[in-house]
Amino acid sequence: MKLQKLLVPIDFSQCSETAFKYARFLAKQFSAGIHLIHVVDKRYVEKISELNGDSEDRIIEQLCLLADKKLDSFLAKNNSNELIAGRKISVGTPFQAIALRAQSIDADMIVIGGHGRGGDGEIEEIFFGSAAERVVRLLPCPVLCIPQEVVGLEDGPT
Repeated sequence: MKLQKLLVPIDFSQCSETAFKYARFLAKQFSAGIHLIHVVDKRYVEKISELNGDSEDRIIEQLCLLADKKLDSFLAKNNSNELIAGRKISVGTPFQAIALRAQSIDADMIVIGGHGRGGDGEIEEIFFGSAAERVVRLLPCPVLCIPQEVVGLEDGPT
């Protein structure tokens, strides 16, 4: 298997940080580049606009600027700037934006954190979470779904 382009969705949670560490390990093993995507969820933008009266465009601008700063901090914290081949902040529905980005960069693999949700009876939701589960269904490339809690991960999976 040849991996050259890894796509990692980042939502700044511990789960996405763990997925990023796996991607970093894979990138080093295969000399691959990591492409990051953060998706500003359009549904939340609409709700915020409705609640505070600001325009959606203004809220999107503010959230995208904040996400860009958080990505800088995230990369500095994880000491991984040299592995990053691209980064994108997108606005839309997360699973759709992730799928579109994977197709546009011709990703060889997506490494995504699986937050999961328990108790609702949907087996896919329990194991993967809604965004990860939908990405798995939409894309022809492999998707590595990393569970929220993985122990013993310093320089790679154990």
